[in-house]
Amino acid sequence: MLNNLLRFGLSLDPDAARADDAVRLAAAAEEAGLDYLAVQDHPYQAGHLDSWTWLTHLAARTSRIGLLTDVADLQLRPPAMLAKAALTFSRLHHGRLALGVGGGAFPDGIAAMGGTRRSNSDMVAYTEEAFQVLRPALAGDFVRLHGAHHRIEGYQAGPAPAGPVPVWLGAQGPKMLAVTGGYADGWISPLNIYVKPDEVPAKQKIIDEAARAAGRDPAAISRIYNVIGWIGSDRRAPGLSGDVEQWVDTLADWSTRLGFDTFIFWPVAQPQAQLELFAGEVVPALRKRVSR
Repeated sequence: MLNNLLRFGLSLDPDAARADDAVRLAAAAEEAGLDYLAVQDHPYQAGHLDSWTWLTHLAARTSRIGLLTDVADLQLRPPAMLAKAALTFSRLHHGRLALGVGGGAFPDGIAAMGGTRRSNSDMVAYTEEAFQVLRPALAGDFVRLHGAHHRIEGYQAGPAPAGPVPVWLGAQGPKMLAVTGGYADGWISPLNIYVKPDEVPAKQKIIDEAARAAGRDPAAISRIYNVIGWIGSDRRAPGLSGDVEQWVDTLADWSTRLGFDTFIFWPVAQPQAQLELFAGEVVPALRKRVSR
């Protein structure tokens, strides 16, 4: 399941009060050669910037690095409009988008903004149907769906895509993991403090089995791990905490044994200094280790 090419990204805090700092961090991440800038999507947080507006701003201030929604809330961003936004973004920014989506983990926040408060099972069914809209819409095809949760009367999607827009699904429970295997181009695991490494093999198995049942190759599904932590031996922090060697050892294990091909770093503090350690020391050593 391990891809030949490892990819690395940095999560940027959408705190409106520190937006200028994050823009400088985005430029530094691109200069350092990282693959993605990741943006979380919790619009019901008053202090958070809107993720799509923020993503567009970051894309305009950079030129090469990929942009990842980590993850867009499908209940507040209905799939036909989300696909329209994604196609537009991809055309304007030359295919730099990876579209991470999720079913919506916080029903109170969703309901507070006018969304429907759904049970967990309804959220899963909503998400599965959403992929039946996203897939043809992102391909620029004609979309019609009369489902239990989505009613698309007949929509010619566009503009024509500049290239494939990968759709990765954030999932944790078995039903959503099965949706991942059946429909998504990749699995975005929640933070390593929520999905611990020893829980990963069982979750990967669900994805693989669902993929095979759908006639898909499990090896074609990317596996993305959101990793929160601190690089250094001078403090204890939530998640992965230790010096550069420990980070390289741990991420190499998570890549070769657990099958992750992409790591998104969420520094707990001092993001500029942590980015320099991650991109300058951890990433090159890890690439060399895994290539052996």
